[in-house]
Amino acid sequence: MNSANHKSHERVAKTAVDRLKFAVTDVSGLEDLQRDFETFRTTLSSELGIRIEFFPVANYTAAAPAMLLGKIDIVFAGPSEYLILKNRAKAIPLVAIQRKQYHSIILVRTDSNIQSLSQLKGKTIAMRKVGSTSGHIAPIKLLMDAGLDPNKDYKIVMLDDKGVLALHQKEVDAWATASDRYKNILDTVGLSANNFRIIGTSPLLPSDLFVVSNQLASDLVEDIKNKMLKNQNKLLSSLLLAKANQKYLGGNFVTVEDSQYNMIREVYQKIGQGEFL
Repeated sequence: MNSANHKSHERVAKTAVDRLKFAVTDVSGLEDLQRDFETFRTTLSSELGIRIEFFPVANYTAAAPAMLLGKIDIVFAGPSEYLILKNRAKAIPLVAIQRKQYHSIILVRTDSNIQSLSQLKGKTIAMRKVGSTSGHIAPIKLLMDAGLDPNKDYKIVMLDDKGVLALHQKEVDAWATASDRYKNILDTVGLSANNFRIIGTSPLLPSDLFVVSNQLASDLVEDIKNKMLKNQNKLLSSLLLAKANQKYLGGNFVTVEDSQYNMIREVYQKIGQGEFL
């Protein structure tokens, strides 16, 4: 079989499938996948009329090579992971989950004399984890827009949700988190919003989204997207049954606008990691 015929055969073979392999970029083990996405998996399978099977990935970059090798068909990804999948595996975006109150915020202590983001020059800022949209990338963009260079003007320490305690105990000068995580984090550690003051808020952040392999035929991709949009109430309800997915409460499925992810690209370029994407 020559190359052209082989490609044609592959395209036809993927026009109608009897199963799709499903991965989530920030969930590594099968047990965790089943805990957080089992009901969603069965609901999606029912609405698409296609058997959906889990495919655990070792880390958030592992989905791209697996998709290139044809091991994964559909992936639920964060914004940074989406750009990796798009650039490395030519993944096709399906739908995004838009969260209505999804912003990054940067806070200081109430008694701090820091009043603006520009005053964080020379300071130490607690962030969540490397690659987190709301807890790393978007806060850097806020600081860039305030005229600060992420490569030299301040120090970042990655403390996950413990950043709030580090700020409260004066171990850092500021803390960056997501607006929709803020209250829950405070409740967990027994602190009040009265202890802190917000000095920066980002625009609405890029959404987490579903992407599919470009080895699926375009009409199949379109059919999957249309069914997900049409049945989004059932799909979102099944997703929200898991405690880990409560951040999507009040969200809705929307079509993907790639330009909304340019902020992620800009920050990675600025910090000298453009090749990561």
